[in-house]
Amino acid sequence: MADLSDKSSSSGSGWWSQLAPYQRLVFVVATLAWLFDCLDQQLFNLARNPAMVALLNKGQDAKYYGGIATAIFVLGWATGGMIFGSLGDRYGRAKMLAVTVLLYSLATGLSALAGFPDLPTISQSLHLTSIPAFKDLSAHYVDFTIFRFITGLGVGGVFGLAVALVADTVPSQVRPRALGVLQSFSAVGNCAAGLIGLAIALTAIGSKPNYWMWLFLIGALPAFMVATIQLRMKEPQAWIEARDRAAAQGKKAGSYKDLFAHSTWRRHALFGMVLSCAGVIGLWGIGVFSTDLVGDIIAQGLNAQKASPEAINKGKQLWGSLNLLCFNGGAFIGMLAFTKITEQLGRKKAFAISFIGSLIVTVFVFQMIGKINGQWDILWMAPLMGFFHLSVFAGFSIYLPELFPTRLRATGVSFCYNVGRYAAASGPLTLAYLAKNLADKAAVKAAAEGGNVAIAKIDAFRDAASWMCLIFLLGLIVLPFLPETKGQPLPED
Repeated sequence: MADLSDKSSSSGSGWWSQLAPYQRLVFVVATLAWLFDCLDQQLFNLARNPAMVALLNKGQDAKYYGGIATAIFVLGWATGGMIFGSLGDRYGRAKMLAVTVLLYSLATGLSALAGFPDLPTISQSLHLTSIPAFKDLSAHYVDFTIFRFITGLGVGGVFGLAVALVADTVPSQVRPRALGVLQSFSAVGNCAAGLIGLAIALTAIGSKPNYWMWLFLIGALPAFMVATIQLRMKEPQAWIEARDRAAAQGKKAGSYKDLFAHSTWRRHALFGMVLSCAGVIGLWGIGVFSTDLVGDIIAQGLNAQKASPEAINKGKQLWGSLNLLCFNGGAFIGMLAFTKITEQLGRKKAFAISFIGSLIVTVFVFQMIGKINGQWDILWMAPLMGFFHLSVFAGFSIYLPELFPTRLRATGVSFCYNVGRYAAASGPLTLAYLAKNLADKAAVKAAAEGGNVAIAKIDAFRDAASWMCLIFLLGLIVLPFLPETKGQPLPED
């Protein structure tokens, strides 16, 4: 086993110089795969609401069905993590990473096609709209959710594969820093999505109802990365040796049966999943919906000014993109800060600080954004929330690989990070259901009292998101049941 010392990486200098040329290539390719993965996720968040307006039948609740589409995407994410994590341990991290990038890129491009009204639909061809559960939905909306599920399969596979690939390739003394930086670049992908959205908003396309289709078409571009991965990448020597050693001992690489048969790996997998679930629900059940809240606030203000529908569309796109940029600017700093804290105080203390900060800050932001300095609150509140919300994800990239042996590393990491998304898929659904019920009650009350119904609905959404923040307590509760891995070697069996 390689001896892990945090001394070199904690100095904050020289970790890149300790990588051989090929190790740098592995780091760059894995980081770009994860960066583009996150770009795809955030383009979906920017496109979700206008896509729902375009794809749903008239009068249907865009927020409610947007929450359902998000939940389906997250379910695909969880399923992809389960499948590709195991395949990565069995057949190779680099090979499976190529497959996952290609899958999410192509399915993202197909998501745009759901917006073309004259194209034949898959759901009609398969007679899905004749199923009672789908009979009130348009065929284009059903197609869109199918494509989002397939996108989720690819997106879900990338994280575990990229993290395991880097963890098994770089020197042990720089591994925590390399993995923390890898995760930090997810914020760069998120910011790139914000810049793309901002650029579209500033053009004539941004005022058109179908501008969301361009976001998905751009999200398909990472497929070109696959050629680089296939031509230049090879499997880590540590993975090859672990695979051969496991075969000689009658053990299987990437086996869920072996993962749960061993008491230590089973405990790490189950509690690691709960830890990840708290962060994932916090982000996908609360944080990403800040864009929707910002859009409502902007639309309310522009409606009060008697702005045209085109101006309202452009305003929502512009400020939604700025919110995404600010959120992820704070996230980038937060993930680098988390990496430093793990090296100084340990993994578990860093998680505790982030979960407590996420709970306090998120409630504050959802309750107060737009009430102090109007839309300008976005410029300082969004970075504050992003700092805490996404900092824990740097912890997942550093900590989860330290819980499992090489032959089960991608499987274990993917199980923790992605299988928790089956539970996490309830986050968007819960928020959508809670927000809808609170909004309906608030609208009735406001109408009866002569108040502003639109503002009452916005306030109901604020309250729903604030109640959801209790999920961060789950991360604190599970920490005592997990080991502290700072300064420890990677485990083997």
